[in-house]
Amino acid sequence: MSESLSEWRPAVDREIERVLPRELTADYLRTFFGEGRYEYDPDAIEDALSTPVWDLLDRGGKRWRAVVFLMLVEGFGADPETFLPYAVIPEILHNGTIIVDDVEDGAEIRRGEEAVHHRYGQDIALNAGNALYFIPLKILERDPADLDPETRLAVYEMLTYELNRTHLGQGMDIRWHNSDEIAITEAEYMEMCACKTGCLGRIVGRLAAIVTDQSDDVESELAAFMETVCIAFQIADDILDVEHSLDEAGDFGKAIGNDIKEGKKTLIAVHAVRNAAPEDAACLQEILAADDTTDAEALAAIEIMEEAGSVEYARERAIALVEEAHDHLDDVPLTDEIAAELAAFAEYVVERDV
Repeated sequence: MSESLSEWRPAVDREIERVLPRELTADYLRTFFGEGRYEYDPDAIEDALSTPVWDLLDRGGKRWRAVVFLMLVEGFGADPETFLPYAVIPEILHNGTIIVDDVEDGAEIRRGEEAVHHRYGQDIALNAGNALYFIPLKILERDPADLDPETRLAVYEMLTYELNRTHLGQGMDIRWHNSDEIAITEAEYMEMCACKTGCLGRIVGRLAAIVTDQSDDVESELAAFMETVCIAFQIADDILDVEHSLDEAGDFGKAIGNDIKEGKKTLIAVHAVRNAAPEDAACLQEILAADDTTDAEALAAIEIMEEAGSVEYARERAIALVEEAHDHLDDVPLTDEIAAELAAFAEYVVERDV
């Protein structure tokens, strides 16, 4: 999987830059967005849109959503180069959600540097992040692979469905981490992940199935595979936040106890509140509810989670989800090589250390 990521990432970035160049000219704005009634200000739009977006993109990110899309296209026997422009749709959407989520969560750090809203201002961050929800639609409008009208409509309808569910997940997450109590069930947490993180994965799988003209059953199974892997990815991400906090963040690019300081109700926290000693559970909820949390308090919360066996429980759930995901590939007609790569990708999700 790492080889595929390294191989495709430069091409993916070049394609993103075709959609949203680093430097915006009047000609680009007219061509891409249409003639203005009076006159665009390219410098202002560049400062408020492409500059913050490329600041974030240049910090890293594996582009795995785009790469998995290309792998799937190849696995279905189509030419990934033909569909390369479509690969950036889930990648651009993902980075839009990152920018907006960081504002809503009050995050300080993203990929080792100031979150976009801290560096450029909340107004610019929200506008840029929201723009990234809509810019990918221009790819469908331009239709570089010459899709038939029915296929393009199917992609539009799929994106509408999945993006709506993404916002349901974010809404649950916001409501929970603004609450002083952990009053949610594990099932509710898993549904939040399925919506917030899983829907972006479902977009990857469904988009690949739609543009290569797969059956509804294949599209459904591939969506389930990607959704399940993404839920495991989110749980693994929560585990990494704990583990790297114990190592004083290491090279992970996050502050110590970032999720705890934001008051996030992760699977680890949900499990700990129900399995820790009552006084420890109360202490954990108090730390998560605090407006200002010190590194020492965050580490104390992590200790409670570990003693309750919650970190290990979350790891076991992530591993079980990856095993479940494999079953969804049984009836998906991919080449053996790509099926093996996808299986390796699913394993990578829970074994990664960054």
